[in-house]
Amino acid sequence: MDYMYAPGKNHLFVPGPVHIPDQVIRAMNRNNEDYRSPAVPALTKTLLEDIKKIFKTTSGTPFLIPTTGTGAWESALTNTLSPGDRIISFLIGQFSLLWIDQQQRLNFNVDVVESDWGEGAKLDVLASKLAADTAHTIKAICIVHNETATGVTNNLSKVRKLLDDYRHPALFLVDGVSSICAIDFRMDEWGIDVALTGSQKALSLPTGMGIVCASPKALEASKTAKSVRVFFDWKDYIKFYNLGTFWPYTPSIQLLYGLRAALDLIFEEGLENVIERHRRLGKATRLAVEAWGLKNCTQKEEWFSDTVTAVIVPSHINSSEIVRRAWQRYNLSLGLGLNKVAGKVFRIGHLGHLNELQLLGCLAGVEMILKDVGYPVKLGSGVAAASAYLQNNIPMIPSRI
Repeated sequence: MDYMYAPGKNHLFVPGPVHIPDQVIRAMNRNNEDYRSPAVPALTKTLLEDIKKIFKTTSGTPFLIPTTGTGAWESALTNTLSPGDRIISFLIGQFSLLWIDQQQRLNFNVDVVESDWGEGAKLDVLASKLAADTAHTIKAICIVHNETATGVTNNLSKVRKLLDDYRHPALFLVDGVSSICAIDFRMDEWGIDVALTGSQKALSLPTGMGIVCASPKALEASKTAKSVRVFFDWKDYIKFYNLGTFWPYTPSIQLLYGLRAALDLIFEEGLENVIERHRRLGKATRLAVEAWGLKNCTQKEEWFSDTVTAVIVPSHINSSEIVRRAWQRYNLSLGLGLNKVAGKVFRIGHLGHLNELQLLGCLAGVEMILKDVGYPVKLGSGVAAASAYLQNNIPMIPSRI
């Protein structure tokens, strides 16, 4: 017998990869086909149009790249910037740290604005830097919308307002990996020049597709950007877009059909309803954490994330033991604390194709684990707090009324 066997489904509550809906799995359960036949370009054309809807853009140009979010980062940077360009980047957790590392290794002049882990981006510092930059040496602002390591969501509209207030032409580049399709995101309204996400997060697909959307301003910048890029070069995509064949290399047929099914599920529920569902899940999780007598890693309500909650444990408990026991005893997967918060927090992911009763099962499991590791939680306390909120806020399922 396989040592990984456990009865029932694994309860996957890491902040990505997430549970894949049965409809998506069925859509991907197909053989390969000729991507140069008329069928695949026809499918791709509808996907590119519908992808724009989840970014809330009418003018953006999307790219479906066989890669991860890390590759999407590189695509965003190398197509719009040149080595030596000054960029402002906010360090607020592990994933913003990794993006900054990539920016530095790509030889950009990175002006790092660092916050304590659990705090959002220091926009007052951005304001002072924009005010001082009358020569417009800053070429881009790079920000992670939702920092998965700490459960911090940044206010993108405030970044745009600062750029507008100082009439600064810097490009606005956003990592929306754990936000797009789950947290309110408005590419056109907020003047975002490059936005990106990954297939394995709120879209609820397997890992393997980096999705990038570029504004007309970003496309114009790509014509003069001098960073070396080959695999990630937008102009190769655009060339094939214009030819009507869409693909400069072989796409993953299975992921394309999976994406079609994932988007259909989102549109059937309604994107605004999906975002509202994530608000409920985030709020319910935070109420449970409060009922347990534990603290959220995110330090202010304005930064609370609706896709992941990082929970601080008492100093005598190693949070890694909570994650280990969750998997070994309860078939529950929780997120580890990373880097500066390793051993100090565990993370509950609540994003993707997920409903409220599934979340309550996770919260019940966390309570038992906390009891296991010696934390004096009252069993049922967090579940009760979450249930009381959800029972008053879950709407009827529209298709069943």
